[in-house]
Amino acid sequence: MGRWVLQLLCLGLLLQGSAVAQVLPTTLEFSFSNPGARSMGLGGAFVALADDATAAFANPAGLVQLSRPEISIEGRSWSYSNPFTEGGRLTGQPTGILLDNTPGLRTGRSSSDVSGLSFLSFVYPKGRWAVAAYWHQLANFEQFTETQGLFAEGPGFPNQPPRLLDLRTSTDLGIVNNGVAAAYRLSDAISLGIGISYAEADLRLDSSLYVVEDPTLQQSQFGPNPFLPDKRVVSGIVDSQSADWSFTLGIIGQLSTRWSWAAFYRQGPEFALRVDTISGPGLVPTVPDGTVLETEFPVFPLPDVFGLGVAFKPFDALTLAFEWDRVQYSQILEDEDTSTLEDGNELHLGIEYVFLRATPIIAVRSGIWRDPDHRIDTVGGDLVEQALLRGGDDELHYAAGLGFVFERFQIDLSADFSELVDRVALSAIYNF
Repeated sequence: MGRWVLQLLCLGLLLQGSAVAQVLPTTLEFSFSNPGARSMGLGGAFVALADDATAAFANPAGLVQLSRPEISIEGRSWSYSNPFTEGGRLTGQPTGILLDNTPGLRTGRSSSDVSGLSFLSFVYPKGRWAVAAYWHQLANFEQFTETQGLFAEGPGFPNQPPRLLDLRTSTDLGIVNNGVAAAYRLSDAISLGIGISYAEADLRLDSSLYVVEDPTLQQSQFGPNPFLPDKRVVSGIVDSQSADWSFTLGIIGQLSTRWSWAAFYRQGPEFALRVDTISGPGLVPTVPDGTVLETEFPVFPLPDVFGLGVAFKPFDALTLAFEWDRVQYSQILEDEDTSTLEDGNELHLGIEYVFLRATPIIAVRSGIWRDPDHRIDTVGGDLVEQALLRGGDDELHYAAGLGFVFERFQIDLSADFSELVDRVALSAIYNF
């Protein structure tokens, strides 16, 4: 896949008249966790349960556990707080003037909130078979960042002012799955499932580099950049409105009336991109504004995911569930030499207690899960790339939820909290 990945996730723009390659510290957030508010309340540990309509995506083998046709709908809200390099010193000592007051790098946070319909499915069981159709919001992400006041001097940065070009970025990403699934019960102990989905991506990533208003003035050289339109040097525009087919395989089994186990494999789709590097009015030597300097057509793959799960019911009112998912993030940077993105292990643990004598039946849930770091880290390359592409830490998510079960209707509400992403989900299931 080569260097194009840095144009999508950390867009590199090598400017004429400068020996500095500046890159875009953009995080693209995907949710590989299972849909459904019940699953969220269990910390995502759902693959070995898979006993409602959300199994169409999570583990299609579980669809045969439904005895009646079922409709499921879910809405979610996401609250993002993504760290990025805001500015600071790459080399040399700070002058103490305005933005140049940090001996190291300054880290900022890009915050955004999005919400909307996240899952819709219909399941029809018949004998040993069950079929389903679903719609799933796989990604819904927005981000805006400004990196300004990044200073460097000395070896590696000759014949230039100490302030590097400032960077403004915006990202808008949406991915939806349209899928069908089927399951077959081989025996009372084992069921198999398969799903086929058509994923559609809508991506717009805009990264622009700016010079300061007047580099001869101290206030301008060391102060905030107003990002004036005529000071834009070059922009990198990534567009994608493409789609791809992928598939999911699942199996679920019963070890006893109290124990169940499951496994799944979910292929990641690939999306075609258009990456344009476009001149701005501030480019030197002068090039007409809007000139397309370079165009590439790379392919962007989502990682494959596979996992295992177990569930245990010590007694009818209590359920314990565990799930391990392996997300193959390294597929995104398969051929990169200076940047790394390692495969991650998601570990999910959940517990549910049901008040069976209540009317309606009430379920209380809680869970915890580990989200492995999947931010690009630089192991080589120039100092700017190393500063802007810094890997993060694994995140612990804490989840809780409530469910209310009527004769043919169920409502679930849950929340999932971590340092970087908070989520809230409300879902309803109707069987008839």
